[in-house]
Amino acid sequence: MIDIVSDVIKEIILYFDGDVRRINHALKVYSFSKTIGELEKLPADDFKILEVAAILHDIGIKESEKKYNSSAGNYQELEGPPVAKKLLDKFNLNSSFVDRVCYLIGHHHTYTKIDGLDYQILVEADFIVNIFEDSMDKNAINSIKEKYFKTSTGIALIDSMYK
Repeated sequence: MIDIVSDVIKEIILYFDGDVRRINHALKVYSFSKTIGELEKLPADDFKILEVAAILHDIGIKESEKKYNSSAGNYQELEGPPVAKKLLDKFNLNSSFVDRVCYLIGHHHTYTKIDGLDYQILVEADFIVNIFEDSMDKNAINSIKEKYFKTSTGIALIDSMYK
């Protein structure tokens, strides 16, 4: 499979079309996902899925706002996979690859069904970014860390960033 990460980054920038806050969020989650994935030695196939899912994880937000006037996570999970699938179809990717990317997008706010290291890392990376963007307090940060962080890299990063 060709390395499509840069192409997907370009697509999400074009898709969010001037929404710099959302573009930057996607790039930050991608960066933390990539870092955690590499340091946790995620297998190559899972790593590529993680990279693409991290870039596209919030792609459902525009449709959520149009249809429901809300950016709530449950709406993003519902609306994201079809939009992502349409975007990824232009790259002639393996269907199991696209299915897993769409699964991660469709579940990235569902913390009770984490079924793989790729999913775990995406959740941790999204939390690391959201903690800052949402100006969460120390109690919220500690609660999130205790409930949802499992990788040694993710724990080290959250501990160092949010002392």
